[in-house]
Amino acid sequence: MRLRRSIHLTVFALFVAGASPSIAQDQASDAVQPERGGSTAKVVEEVRGAVRAARHMVASAHPLAAEAGLAMLRAGGNAIDAMVATQFVLGLVEPQSSGVGGGAFLVYFDGEAERLTTFDGRETAPALATPRLFLDDDGKPLEFFDAVVGGRSVGTPGTVMLMAETHERYGKLPWRTVLQPAIAVALEGFPVSPRLADAIAEDKERLSRYPGTRGYFFHADGRPLAAGETLTNVPYAATLQVIAEEGPSAFYRGPLADKIVEAVRDAEGNPGVLSRVDLENYRVVEREPVCVTYRAHDVCGMGPPSSGALTIGQILKMVEPFDLAGLGFMNVESWRLIGEASRLAFADRGRYMADTDHVAVPVDGLIDEDYLADRSALIAEERVLAAGEVQPGTPPWDHAKILGDDKSIELPSTSHVSIADETGNVVSLTTTIENGFGSRLMVGGFLLNNELTDFSFETHENGLPIANAVAPGKRPRSSMAPTIVLKDGEPLYVLGSPGGSRIIGYVAQALISLIDWELDPQEAASLPHLVNRFGEYDVEEETAAADLAASLVGIGYQVNVRDLNSGLHILEMTLDGLLGGADPRREGVAVGD
Repeated sequence: MRLRRSIHLTVFALFVAGASPSIAQDQASDAVQPERGGSTAKVVEEVRGAVRAARHMVASAHPLAAEAGLAMLRAGGNAIDAMVATQFVLGLVEPQSSGVGGGAFLVYFDGEAERLTTFDGRETAPALATPRLFLDDDGKPLEFFDAVVGGRSVGTPGTVMLMAETHERYGKLPWRTVLQPAIAVALEGFPVSPRLADAIAEDKERLSRYPGTRGYFFHADGRPLAAGETLTNVPYAATLQVIAEEGPSAFYRGPLADKIVEAVRDAEGNPGVLSRVDLENYRVVEREPVCVTYRAHDVCGMGPPSSGALTIGQILKMVEPFDLAGLGFMNVESWRLIGEASRLAFADRGRYMADTDHVAVPVDGLIDEDYLADRSALIAEERVLAAGEVQPGTPPWDHAKILGDDKSIELPSTSHVSIADETGNVVSLTTTIENGFGSRLMVGGFLLNNELTDFSFETHENGLPIANAVAPGKRPRSSMAPTIVLKDGEPLYVLGSPGGSRIIGYVAQALISLIDWELDPQEAASLPHLVNRFGEYDVEEETAAADLAASLVGIGYQVNVRDLNSGLHILEMTLDGLLGGADPRREGVAVGD
């Protein structure tokens, strides 16, 4: 096994150095079989080495957030303390991606109890939401951004309640203590990052629509904030201070709740229906993890309303009979197998996966060994399936229901946090406000989500109900895929990514990179992306993946060579300590002691 690892890393190093795939093949013998050569291949612009730590580690999307989490660990706190501090700083310094106005999924391994569980802090639809929420006066689906910008798209936020309830149950440090780093950064100010500056400039028209975001993200003359400018957020500090003093009730029941409801209902041009009752009734739900066994590893994640663990589990089980390790990254057959498995899994996702508190979902059937063996047999023949052959399957059901296929749109703007502490606690948190900058409504120094647009805009397809249709109190389906991998009952890897519905492809590829290709966390996070959801292959531009584009076209795929901006944060627990990797496509880091 170690020999194969050294071969793959030789090829990986050559990609980084700019060597052609044909040269890589010469030096790696038959282990990797590139389909074309002669062009310069690189992985990503910046490639780092894995971070090593003996005791504890935090990997997140911004250095200030990661350092806040590490400070809690150094102060004697645990992984949950670090998670809370990291999340509240992320909501300040990376506001386009997550925050207290959004929701999150947590996969958690309790080191003392040696127990894995998950917590659902996903937003819920307001009680007054109707099936026509995203239809126009003629009954036609709204254009995406016509639905997003304003109050219509805002669901009941869950992040504050998730942070508070899991901290009360597992945290060691006082609640006030874990909120202090974010309060301090908000008052002292932080430099606007290049990524945030670019996002503000690109979204100028929508961000300028409402006074709150216009005043925060732009100068008085309309210029967007530039990278390196110092940004303070006194209202956010005040929001966190009252939450620190009064707990989550300050968010869900106090004057702040009134301001949230007012902002949603009074949003000019696109008001919503969120009410105080929705905020007061919000609950976090603890759920059983969804796990599949892949090559003697237990890959576990969040079940519905997330589609992440189910879809990734299906992909992994469908490719398990095939020798991906022997085929290697640069063999087009690897990507035919992964791509076809992904297409079949996404077909099931579109038909069956939704909030199980509202819709019957065949969770066990979708990852049934015999069912997935039959689905895997569909990809055994070396050809690309025609569109008509990629249909939802018929998994075993406790009770059947005839459903139509989903019509939802899911665009990327999310963040992921991976944490491990010295007592064996492990956090995998994926957190979001959905689209970049959410609804573009700002209250108390934070942005409100647009999570309701993760529902299907249409309620029926050809007369059949769609599982992910909007309904009061329902949680929209998500692709967020916080994941913990166990080996012999102990955590081995923790990972996740932003990226909309491409999250599933990013995380599945990372798992294959770690388990089959034996890369370390940083190598896996840096590896070029190839993602197939609905038949067309997205291939990461200016990387070694782009050198596979012609071969993919040659076997029958339509290919889009494009930017694929994942945000993977991966930790590995080894006998010698912790290894960490942060996606170099973004600004994240892994830090530890």
